[in-house]
Amino acid sequence: MADKREYRMEELAREAGITVRTLRFYRERKLIRPPRREGRIAWYDDSHLARLRTISALLERGHTLNGIAELAEAFDHGRNVGELLGVGTPTEEEPVRLTPEELAARFEGEVTPENLAAALDLGYLAIDGDEIVHISRRLLDVSSALVREGIPLAEVLAAGEHVRAHADALAALFADLILRHGPEEDLQRLRPLAQSVVEAELSLALDRRLRKQDQRS
Repeated sequence: MADKREYRMEELAREAGITVRTLRFYRERKLIRPPRREGRIAWYDDSHLARLRTISALLERGHTLNGIAELAEAFDHGRNVGELLGVGTPTEEEPVRLTPEELAARFEGEVTPENLAAALDLGYLAIDGDEIVHISRRLLDVSSALVREGIPLAEVLAAGEHVRAHADALAALFADLILRHGPEEDLQRLRPLAQSVVEAELSLALDRRLRKQDQRS
C-alpha cells in the first residue's frame, strides 16, 4: 500500500486552490483538524485536502462558514462505521459509501448541520475517514426519492425516527414469539417470515388509508 501523501501548508493551499491566509483562517475556525507536527513543520494529508475541497463545494452551494463549521463538527463527532453497522451482526442491508459532495448532491440543499446531526443520531450515517457511510442503500434511495418529491429531509428523518420505534417493537414481538417455541438460531432462519408479515400488513394498512381518503373526497 502506498504511503499517505503529506503536504506542507503552501503545498496544501495550492492543491486546494486557496490562499495560505485562507487555510490559516479555516484552521483557526477549526474547520479542519490540526496538522501533524514535526518540530516546527506542520504536515497535512489527503484528509485535510478532501475537507478543504468539501468546504469550497459547500461555499459554492451557498452554505455559510458558520453552517459549514457546524457540519464539520458533526462529521468529526459522528459514529464510526463499527458502531453504526455492528461488528459481526447479521444484516441484509447494504451500506453505501459517499463523499460529502455526493451526499449533498443526493439531497440538494437539504444537507444542513441540523439534518446531518439528526441522521447521525438515528444511526443512518457514520464517518469513515473522508467518506460518509449510510447504513442502508434502500433507506438512502427511499429518503432521497421522498426529498425529490418535495418532502423536506427534516420531516423524512422525523418520520424515520417514528418508523424505527415501531420497527423495534415489531422485531421484539417477533423475537419473543419465536423464542417461546424454538432455539435462538430460528430467529435468523425465520426472519423472512417476519418481513413478509410486516410488508403485507403495511400494504393492507395503506389500502385502508386510501379508502378513507377516497370517502372524504
